[in-house]
Amino acid sequence: MTRYDEDGASAVRSPRHRRGFLFGAGALAAAGWTAGGTGSWFLKPAWSQGGKAIRIGIATDITGAMAPSGNSCWQVAQFAVEQINAAGGIAGRPVELFLEDTATDSKVAVANVRKLIQQQKVDLVIGGILSATRQAIKDPIVNRGRTLYIYPQLYEGEECTPHLFNTGPTPAQQVDTLIPYLIKTVGKKRFALPSANYVWPQLLNKHARTVIEANGGEVVFEEYYPLDQPEYSATINKIRDGKVDCVLSTIVPPGLQPFSKQLYESGFQKNGGHVVSVYFDENSLNFVPERELEGVYSCLDFFHTVDDPYSKAMLAAYDKKFPGSKYLFTAGSSSSGTYRGIRLYEAAVKATNGDTAREATSAALQNAKIANGPGGGAEMVPGKMHAKMNMYIAQCRRTDGKLSWSIVQRDEMVDPKEC
Repeated sequence: MTRYDEDGASAVRSPRHRRGFLFGAGALAAAGWTAGGTGSWFLKPAWSQGGKAIRIGIATDITGAMAPSGNSCWQVAQFAVEQINAAGGIAGRPVELFLEDTATDSKVAVANVRKLIQQQKVDLVIGGILSATRQAIKDPIVNRGRTLYIYPQLYEGEECTPHLFNTGPTPAQQVDTLIPYLIKTVGKKRFALPSANYVWPQLLNKHARTVIEANGGEVVFEEYYPLDQPEYSATINKIRDGKVDCVLSTIVPPGLQPFSKQLYESGFQKNGGHVVSVYFDENSLNFVPERELEGVYSCLDFFHTVDDPYSKAMLAAYDKKFPGSKYLFTAGSSSSGTYRGIRLYEAAVKATNGDTAREATSAALQNAKIANGPGGGAEMVPGKMHAKMNMYIAQCRRTDGKLSWSIVQRDEMVDPKEC
């Protein structure tokens, strides 16, 4: 199998980087944020009542290859915090937000996260999309910065750093039910694992291979490519020649776009093959066209089609807050993990009676629970720094001329099986 150095992730930048920043800057200003320098933004609460504000830092990709996900995250963070402040803050303290652009670039991310720690002196940092970003910024936050860190994205697992809490799904939460469903219900047994070359795909595939083989399936091949790989003809030939019937793809932008196009044009889906991508959701149309999204399977903690009153009301309120935005409140973009993380942090600080010191809040987070959230409630597993949550298997289908994610299986409060 071909492997490349993981540091390749740090060099990926969108060719429309500057243009994307201008759009992002305009959206931030329109949403009430104040610029504090290149890539730095501040959102002041509407009230203070003399209380000392809790300071939350958001580190996400306003620009770069993962900007469609990152812009969803800052919008969701603003939405959650405005809800909290409208209800009186946390233990009577208002919440301020500070935003730094991580730009899908590990070096930029480290420099900008240091601003949150050293200049803004935030009580919490939440963010990071690619695992390469988390790996780069966790030491400046947790060890050097002695600050609490919440990573909200679905990821590869095995992150057990003290004071670093994970509020997105793990491989066990996604793969342990999805793979058996694909093999036993859909009838697909010959898997290809084309992958971007960084830690998330490598460890997710390790777990997926075990589950595939335990359920009578076969991994025909597993390969890794640079994040900006433009050509996949050799890979698609292997899919065809190996009689692969299920492609479990962990290719991410910018390599995702050419892979998706070339696989579709090869006739793989037309000839009965299925594509699975566990980060695909309603935001995926920002990355790939409808024709390539239709029929794809995913497994996430939240889809817009989840039949849950709180989720429906939450989505309606978000759409009212950001009308017409193409940056949707979704799970694969880590929006759901961002909302869940902020609300779990709120529960923890309430438990400390407003004490935001790292040791106190970290101890309280170990037992934090929320009754409602995107896709349902959630609770941290004590001592494990990961959360139980509901999980949903869905297929992207066309109904009345529009694509939506049809829920085919729901699993309640799935254990992350980590740490």
